[in-house]
Amino acid sequence: MSENSLPKPVPQVSVPRNVFDAMRHEMSRIFGTLDLRSQDWPAFIASGTGANALQLDVRETDNAFIIEAELPGVDEKDVSVTYINGVLSVKAEKKSEQEQKDQNYYVSERTYGRFERSIRLPDSVDDSKIDARIDKGVLKITATKRSDAKSAERKIEIKKA
Repeated sequence: MSENSLPKPVPQVSVPRNVFDAMRHEMSRIFGTLDLRSQDWPAFIASGTGANALQLDVRETDNAFIIEAELPGVDEKDVSVTYINGVLSVKAEKKSEQEQKDQNYYVSERTYGRFERSIRLPDSVDDSKIDARIDKGVLKITATKRSDAKSAERKIEIKKA
């Protein structure tokens, strides 16, 4: 067999399984290069990417940060919320099992999903006043700000030289 007849390796082309996963990955890569540590707003940490990423809504009020996640069909006992060194982590598992029997057919279906997400909260959060509640499939976490926390933004007077 001559060297020319040997199979040549085919260059690998990365094809995303899902165009939205590819777009989310690219946006995370782009925004991951920004330095958000100087801002008094949660800097998102890449954890649980792709289809297993738990989608969060984060908003700020005068007194707290409100984090919400839709978890339809997830039992309260299958949700974990932790806060360690300024990072709030939410993990959830969804398990479902269905079995149907009839004279002509038999169906047994199982589904399992694990979702997680972590965000860094600003230093203004009082870690002893973080509350989590789940109601009708919506997890709501309230991270209360410290009473001595003030806005990091202030107007600077410009003086003539």
